[in-house]
Amino acid sequence: MITDPIADMIARINNAIKARKDEVSVPESKIKLKIAEILKREGYIEDFVVSEENKKGSQGTLIIKLKYLGRRNTRPAISKIERVSKPGLRKYVSIEKLPYVQKGLGIAILTTNKGILTDHEARLNRVGGEIICYVW
Repeated sequence: MITDPIADMIARINNAIKARKDEVSVPESKIKLKIAEILKREGYIEDFVVSEENKKGSQGTLIIKLKYLGRRNTRPAISKIERVSKPGLRKYVSIEKLPYVQKGLGIAILTTNKGILTDHEARLNRVGGEIICYVW
């Protein structure tokens, strides 16, 4: 049993990037779908699909197609994705203390009372929340 499914997703993405894989599969959940939507919208991944090929009543699989840049598609779009708030130590920030990841070149993904947002969207909506991860 996995105690932190988001950290598992992040570790799988990091490992797949280091191994230069084209795609990575993770067990599906609502929060992981939202994180994948943000990563796609921000241009860090190509696409994602939910595979329901398991038997009825069981959990689906989220298949994330990684994005590579450069002339020969050798440089990954995600340099690093890092878990911030953990089950044992939650990290909450107010509106005034929203982080700028890599001096604004990366994003922070937060869970707020308005849903799962990037740091930029949280500033626009004037909300703080729990920092899930940093992506750059």
